[in-house]
Amino acid sequence: MTATAVQPSFSELGTPLSQVTFCVVDLETTGSGGDDTITEIGAVKVQGGQVLGEFQTLVNPNTHIPALIAVLTGITDQLVAGAPKLAEVLPGFLEFARGCVVVAHNARFDVGFLKRACVRFDYSWPNPDVVDTVALARQVLLRDEVPNVKLGTLAAYFHTTTTPNHRALDDARATVEVLHGLLERVGNLGADTLEDLLGYLNRVSPERRAKRTLAKGLPDAPGIYQFVADLVDGFGVRRRQVLYVGKSRNLRKRVASYFTAAETRPRMDEMVRIATGVETVVCRTPLEADVLELRLIAAHSPRYNRRSKFPERQHWLKLTDEAFPRLSLVRQVGEDGGFYFGPFRSRRSAEQVMLAVWDAYGLRQCNTRLSRTRPSPACALAEMGRCSAPCQLLVTPEDYAVVAQRVRDGLAVDVGPLVEASRPRLRSLIEAQRFEEAGELTSRLETCSRSSLRFHRLASLAACPQLVAAYRVPEGWEIHVVRYGRLAAAALARRGEVPQQVARDAVATAEWVAPPTAPQPAATIEETERIADWLERPGVRLIEIDGEWAWPARIGPSATVRLGPPLGRE
Repeated sequence: MTATAVQPSFSELGTPLSQVTFCVVDLETTGSGGDDTITEIGAVKVQGGQVLGEFQTLVNPNTHIPALIAVLTGITDQLVAGAPKLAEVLPGFLEFARGCVVVAHNARFDVGFLKRACVRFDYSWPNPDVVDTVALARQVLLRDEVPNVKLGTLAAYFHTTTTPNHRALDDARATVEVLHGLLERVGNLGADTLEDLLGYLNRVSPERRAKRTLAKGLPDAPGIYQFVADLVDGFGVRRRQVLYVGKSRNLRKRVASYFTAAETRPRMDEMVRIATGVETVVCRTPLEADVLELRLIAAHSPRYNRRSKFPERQHWLKLTDEAFPRLSLVRQVGEDGGFYFGPFRSRRSAEQVMLAVWDAYGLRQCNTRLSRTRPSPACALAEMGRCSAPCQLLVTPEDYAVVAQRVRDGLAVDVGPLVEASRPRLRSLIEAQRFEEAGELTSRLETCSRSSLRFHRLASLAACPQLVAAYRVPEGWEIHVVRYGRLAAAALARRGEVPQQVARDAVATAEWVAPPTAPQPAATIEETERIADWLERPGVRLIEIDGEWAWPARIGPSATVRLGPPLGRE
């Protein structure tokens, strides 16, 4: 679905200002800037122009109030002597302001005091949206209208019924009327929602705010969104290009946020200015959205997506099929029936595993193709005694095949022997106080363990023709059909529906998936890993499985899938 540039309703683009609850607060302090310097808190809660409540209390600051401050505010040491301490007052104010947008005149001052008080007395600051009437006045009022943005000046300009007098509640009441006057001004400029108001405060460009119409008509549902643009390619042909792909549990709200101050990434600001439309796809489950996002990024390589743009970049270790096998670093799995181990996220990780195998098993490191019967020149490692020297026929092909089999078992069955084989060298390095080399060896072994787990998670799904599983969510049951490590279908069995029937329907309409070249799955590595993460969640139920989905005993993940009671009978 493509959004069209039509004037949206307020509810579609954000929270209408008439529905926002503001807590307008003002503090009086001793002016010293130290701890416990608040002497009075006043606050007014308003929504849609109506006062919902007021909060006022004096605070004992536990310190002397300077004479200048006492004259200015009328708050003296005697007046606050019997007042509660800040630690007693703070919880009441936080409860009064709960769920509100906090407003203050020079909010940095007032909110800063409140934040420091929360830290001092170990209360959680709710981190609300904050509107500073000073900053807002500077944005919407001209110098010809007001000489400055002091509260008294603005109160006089807007003809407030309450005159500011340096007492917290009266100043908060005056700030409420100033706020309403400023909101009327920004409303005339097209800002009708809280998101627009925050955009004005954060100087969101008019061009970016104008694009908010692209969120018109988008569904309040989970799925994928794509920012697209009609751009001219290198041949002068105008083509549709995908600029950015993302996912969200609420497509309308997420897309609308790109046109407000909530989006602060410079690249996204540039992307929004270029975009001419937004396309969405509603998904039935979060995993389906994850997978579709990955596939679209892989298909389009959007210029503004930083991750997952190059899923084809992989590294594998191959144990060659020859008289004296060796490890070879390759970029893809071949159809030669050879043994492959991986994939690795980086070439360095593959090289670390290769070094660990060489250390543990003495597999040859040279790249020469050796003959079974004719000797070849020896390399330096053979001369140093660090290689079994098959080039010199010092080991028979049969004996060397035993070593190669141990390598296969160490990588594909149980990584434990590989780790154990390196312990003597690790111990000797530590005893010789060669700690840097010992650290490098330890890092290699850790990489081997992580790589082995990743290999088995992927290879087990890649070898499984079909797996159907379900997971209980508040809406019902998420159901996924996985074939050779690829998501072939997704469904949601809502309350009242029979999960097994929904699963059968999903299987009947699932994508046909050709068997891949083992151990590579039929999807991108990242997609299969997302599927494995979902399957390993506690509470996932296996409905049907064709083939095997298993790990070696010492390899499997800590989160196991357990068969629970029948679906729908809890």
